[in-house]
Amino acid sequence: MPTPPVRTETIRRVRVITVDNPPVNALSDAVQQALTTAVAEAGTDPDVDAMVIIGAGRTFIAGADITTLEPLAWDPSAPKPELRPLLQRVERSARPVVMAIHGTALGGGLELAMAGHYRIALASARVGLPECALGIIPGAEGTQRLPRLAGVEKALEMVVTSRPIAAADALAHGILDEVVESDLKEAAVALAERRAAAGGPHPRTSERTDRLGTPEQNAPLFENARALARKVKPHQPAPLLAIEAIEAATRLPFAEGSEREAELFMQSVRTEPAKALIHVFFAERAAAKVPDLPKDTPTVPVRRVAIVGAGTMGGGIAMACSNAGLDVLLHDASKDALDRGIGTIRGNYARSVARGRLTETQVDERMARIRPQLTLDGLDTADLVIEAVFEDMALKQQVFGEIDRLARPGAILATNTSTLDIDAIAGVTKRPEDVVGLHFFSPAQVMRLVEIVRGRRTAPGTLATALAVAKALGKVGVVVGNGPGFVGNRMMFPYMYETQYMVEEGATPEQVDAALTGFGMAMGM
Repeated sequence: MPTPPVRTETIRRVRVITVDNPPVNALSDAVQQALTTAVAEAGTDPDVDAMVIIGAGRTFIAGADITTLEPLAWDPSAPKPELRPLLQRVERSARPVVMAIHGTALGGGLELAMAGHYRIALASARVGLPECALGIIPGAEGTQRLPRLAGVEKALEMVVTSRPIAAADALAHGILDEVVESDLKEAAVALAERRAAAGGPHPRTSERTDRLGTPEQNAPLFENARALARKVKPHQPAPLLAIEAIEAATRLPFAEGSEREAELFMQSVRTEPAKALIHVFFAERAAAKVPDLPKDTPTVPVRRVAIVGAGTMGGGIAMACSNAGLDVLLHDASKDALDRGIGTIRGNYARSVARGRLTETQVDERMARIRPQLTLDGLDTADLVIEAVFEDMALKQQVFGEIDRLARPGAILATNTSTLDIDAIAGVTKRPEDVVGLHFFSPAQVMRLVEIVRGRRTAPGTLATALAVAKALGKVGVVVGNGPGFVGNRMMFPYMYETQYMVEEGATPEQVDAALTGFGMAMGM
């Protein structure tokens, strides 16, 4: 018998409604129906004074059911998901509704939370409306409630950038009412008891106007937001449509603003960028499912990584590993090259500090995890060894012969080659089953894609470990076959050839690059 997606219990006259729809408690139709029923029943139960809505497992509600987006994008007759009746049911409750947030409250999850009367979260929680990253805008009154809670400027920043914010930031801007360090359920029940004892009416976000500003105050905010949208998401209509929806929140009554948001949502989801980004979203998740690799395939725990080669790629990979909390041995045979590599890493981190993305303490911790060395001492302590030397087959085979001799039995041996034959590299070792390609893209500490190249004799456990490492680094690992250029470069070569033909036919390199960047290809050629 399937587990119900919502369960309830009563603690000291507070009805605790728990969403249990793993893995991320998405607001599927079944969850919405069960929540609507649970809120209605609690609202009429004489033994209930207040409600708490909380998520089971590792998160609150990480969004609406995104599988409804794909048919909506492509099929004009597909019905639009409609969360608003549930949100209205929650907000209009005469009994206080407390939203208890841990993990993340994203998209529809935050839209539901903002419909509650009060919001409490663990300090580790994050909240946001990231819909513009999918080429759409919030479609369940998110652009109408967020500026009423956080103010127009913060709402514009959150929606345009699509970046979730930490609980402390959300508290400072009025999205949350309380933040606690532990025991979220108990703290939420206590908050619900206090609010019930204080009596109503309880605050409805939809009725607030105190943070919406005046047209004169808002004009420069909208101008700046449109400039930001064109900078961070060029060629994408969604951020501009989201700004228009937030502007409607400041000019129209809540109900009319919500209708305008719904119109703009449908406009956004049918655009070509939305169709492409929704496709990419599902494609990234499908890439993690390798048909002939069972989910329970054993993996090698990776805590220490040795990187051979401290150049551009080796240094970037070292940063990616250290950022993920892994210990790194960074080797180069040349002292000058090793010093340059460490200097580049320090410079990259310094820029992150200057931009406010890291603190000096965090940088010190990450640098301390990277141990530069001219010898291969300690290679036998690494769980994963990544070769990142110059793209030359003879050199890579020489390096792999040495790695094979020194690495401990069972360690994963990876090459960062972008085009060379994995089997030819694995063939110089006595353990080709432990060899795999881990092709990072430059700059490796930033770019999300990692091609995981399966050789003819790569073992399932080696492949599964490579996928797990990519995930631990925050990358999208895509398993590809061992062919010339793999996938990324095989796609790039025709693109590159055409740019060269254009130059041969009379265009300047600057003109070609300008055309490509203007089209949306960030790197040009």
